[in-house]
Amino acid sequence: MSVRHALLALLSEGPKYGLQLRQEFEARTGEVWPLNVGQVYTTMQRLERDGLVASDDGAEPGPQKSFRITPEGGAELAAWLATPPAADVPPRDELVIKVLVATRLPGVDVLGILQTHRRHLIETMSRYTRLKEDAAEDDLGLLLVADAEIFRLEAFVRWLDTAQARLRHRPPPSATPTATSTAAPARTPSSARVRRGARAGR
Repeated sequence: MSVRHALLALLSEGPKYGLQLRQEFEARTGEVWPLNVGQVYTTMQRLERDGLVASDDGAEPGPQKSFRITPEGGAELAAWLATPPAADVPPRDELVIKVLVATRLPGVDVLGILQTHRRHLIETMSRYTRLKEDAAEDDLGLLLVADAEIFRLEAFVRWLDTAQARLRHRPPPSATPTATSTAAPARTPSSARVRRGARAGR
């Protein structure tokens, strides 16, 4: 997630100290993304360098230094909020890469790997569900984060189910190369083709 833009959003409410920014960031995001106070000050220094925030004149770095958003920072925040995340290329998700690699390795029980990850995802979904049940009704940040994680994990479970079905219907590899396979290797979708397909679907 964009920590710098989240901090800009907090400063849009009014000037804040570095420690206050850390505390409010964690509270607003359901306390599931711990933020080191050192990261806050490093980010604020970069934002100040870029002219997006300003600090107390002459104040030394530390808990008493207050930051405020600049007009340029407000414009940056508004642009970030209104800009959809880039989706031209699929993100490099570790689970997807792991399954893709496993399908090419000889002697690997790919179906067993899929089941292992599926169980883990379902267990994680159950933890988030219990977290929602125990959360206060007005803890909007935590509830929204838990919902987002449950939906994301559900999507991966569906993807694993689809991958399992595809693998089960995959024809067994040929024992000997055929004339077609020796003449020209099978083509696989390239990143450029994925990007073109994503743009065409818009």
